[in-house]
Amino acid sequence: MAFTPSKDHKRREREQKKMDKRIAREAAKEEQLIAKQAENEAAEIAAIEEARLAGMTQEEIEFEKELAAEAAEVAAKKEMAMA
Repeated sequence: MAFTPSKDHKRREREQKKMDKRIAREAAKEEQLIAKQAENEAAEIAAIEEARLAGMTQEEIEFEKELAAEAAEVAAKKEMAMA
């Protein structure tokens, strides 16, 4: 028995929808994996920074904070100058 063009077309549409859903699921899984990796890296960096600061004296910690504030200030000025 031969397929009519409309039945064949509908079958192809169904198959395409299934494929689109599968691709979307795989993309969502990949995005979740990337987000999880970024979260883990951020936590690791924070832990390293915390451990580094724990070994420093209070004076050194204050100096590091001042350096970070100055760097943020310079970055803000550069952004304002470019705008």
